[in-house]
Amino acid sequence: MALYEHIFIARQDISAQQVEGLVDLAQAVLEENGGKITKNEYWGLKSLAYRVKKNRKGHYTLLNIEADHAAVAELERRIGLNDDIIRHMTLRVDEHETDESVQMRNKNRDERRSSRRDEGNFERSSS
Repeated sequence: MALYEHIFIARQDISAQQVEGLVDLAQAVLEENGGKITKNEYWGLKSLAYRVKKNRKGHYTLLNIEADHAAVAELERRIGLNDDIIRHMTLRVDEHETDESVQMRNKNRDERRSSRRDEGNFERSSS
């Protein structure tokens, strides 16, 4: 089986639970065709560089897939029919990253920075 990375962007007006439903749909399609999702990362609601189908933001999700080409082709066909997904891209890779993606590392770094900044403001205001 081949290894793929699949990223999709869902509309901004759906909830995170509905995005999880889209991931479940992708998993069902792949399992029907003998594939599987090895990693699922929800990157959150992010701003788009330009408007896409009247959306300024989108829910980004990364899926690491282990499947045959036919399974991935069927997944792309079904995702193309879904109105909640505004963009998607699938890349064939030689190997999957074992740790978290760069997007998740940056997100965690930003969260740590903001918590340190909040703690610093608290210390200054209490003096």
